[in-house]
Amino acid sequence: MSLTISVFSDVICPWCFLGKHRLERALDALDLRSSTTLEWLPFELNPDMPAEGLPRATYRARKFGPERSAALDAQMTELGRAEGLTFAFERLQVTPNTRDAHRLIAAAQDRGRGDAAVDGLFRAYFQAGEDVGDPAVLRRLADAAGLDGAAWAQARTDGGLDARITALEAQAAQMQIGGVPFFIVDRRWAVSGAQDTEAWIAALRARRDEASGMPAA
Repeated sequence: MSLTISVFSDVICPWCFLGKHRLERALDALDLRSSTTLEWLPFELNPDMPAEGLPRATYRARKFGPERSAALDAQMTELGRAEGLTFAFERLQVTPNTRDAHRLIAAAQDRGRGDAAVDGLFRAYFQAGEDVGDPAVLRRLADAAGLDGAAWAQARTDGGLDARITALEAQAAQMQIGGVPFFIVDRRWAVSGAQDTEAWIAALRARRDEASGMPAA
């Protein structure tokens, strides 16, 4: 069975990183990874973020307050640790503007490397503590995702690419998507949030049985 799973996400959303990890574990458990296409769609959590970003401590204090911010980071760290996924929030200094990161994902996806780009961005931000709005960081991640210097320079100034990102974000708004990750499986059914691996396994198994004409278990 082949699947296409479209995912609205942002690269600074820890739930999106966790949701990707959980989905991939389910795909591996059902031996569906190689026959599944993941399509990454843009959703900027902070579309009005200054181009240079903001100090993360300042941004989080304004949004949550220092104590709740620390508690949320600790909760996510524990959730990740329980599933073998590392979050290094103590390394994060900047909450970046993610528009260029979404340009990178879109350009890489056009070359069949979208998933590699997303994975690289998540790991750079949440595990290495890098500023994924920094042009030098993005240039290196673009190269790792298969975009040479010329291709990445073109992507950063490509009006058509930018219009596509804007249109997809408008589509998310029309669909009343208020948070990410948000998954759409085979253009047919939606899954909101970072569902547990077991829930994904059950849902994907039911989809596989439906596709093969088998009765649900």
